[in-house]
Amino acid sequence: MTTTEAAGSPGAAPETGATDGPQVIGSLSPSRAGDFMTCPLLYRFRVIDRIPEKPSPAAVRGTLVHAVLERLYDLPREQRTPPAALDLLAPQWERLQAEEPELARLFTAAAEDDAADTDGQTDQGGQADQGGQAVQDDTVSRDGAAVEREWFEQARQMVERYFTLEDPRRLEPAERELFVETVLASGLKLRGYIDRVDVAPSGEVRIVDYKTGTAPRADFEARALFQMKFYALVLWRLQGRVPRLLQLMYLGNGEVLRYEPDEADLRATERKVEALWAAIRRAMETGEWRHRTSRLCDWCDHKERCPGWGGTPPPLPDLSAAHGAAPAARPSPADLEVSAYGRGDDL
Repeated sequence: MTTTEAAGSPGAAPETGATDGPQVIGSLSPSRAGDFMTCPLLYRFRVIDRIPEKPSPAAVRGTLVHAVLERLYDLPREQRTPPAALDLLAPQWERLQAEEPELARLFTAAAEDDAADTDGQTDQGGQADQGGQAVQDDTVSRDGAAVEREWFEQARQMVERYFTLEDPRRLEPAERELFVETVLASGLKLRGYIDRVDVAPSGEVRIVDYKTGTAPRADFEARALFQMKFYALVLWRLQGRVPRLLQLMYLGNGEVLRYEPDEADLRATERKVEALWAAIRRAMETGEWRHRTSRLCDWCDHKERCPGWGGTPPPLPDLSAAHGAAPAARPSPADLEVSAYGRGDDL
């Protein structure tokens, strides 16, 4: 619980996303807000330029595991067992491949990347120089089938690990993959998908999110909780009641992060979201999308076009011309918002 004081009068009823509310000036989701906080230029590449990104094995595995856990609760309580969940993996993977034909090359591309990395680490004699000492490189180049088997086994482990964190036979979620949206008093629309919402007989709400990575260090917990507070803010604005608990379940290492928000938390989150939107609008108006380098750049599809790594971004698209508007009336990013591939928590 935070001790930050809430803006406005204590106990004031939250605004709702009613249809007769303020005019919508734009929209924001947790992932796109996270993109901008990570690197404004990344936000531009994804939302403004709409540059395609290749699916990553980690993101697709997250999509698969989320699909299995969602459909696990379609089964009767007594059938929600580890073997039943594992039986869902193959058909869900087949469904994903049918819906996304580009996934057919996912593991071939991963194997090619492995081979390229290996070639880059060895000299012509096939030895790698580590700390000035030549050693025999024992890296074995894997084909696509081997990469897929390893990937699928990791997905199996994550599904099994879920059962060490809670017993789904004792739960009956109120909602799964719930799409929520509301419009703040400023006109900013907030929207996203919540993995699971549990409602107790007393009416108290728990928001649950599955993560297929590992739990963050303590100094990164605030950033991890931003997405959950975002969802809690939306539900509060919609329902007028602060969710009782936010729960992040990390299937990568079997840890659970729990947080009890209060009104002060959610009002502070609203101010942060509004400030992010103001910064996005300024970037839209000035055309200045600053890059921010970090360790995450190694996994970014746009590294080659980033000034931080010697690249050059493409020219900004003429948004006003594309939408038939005068330059002074550029469309908001709400008109342009898209999502990178992977199990999206939002639009």
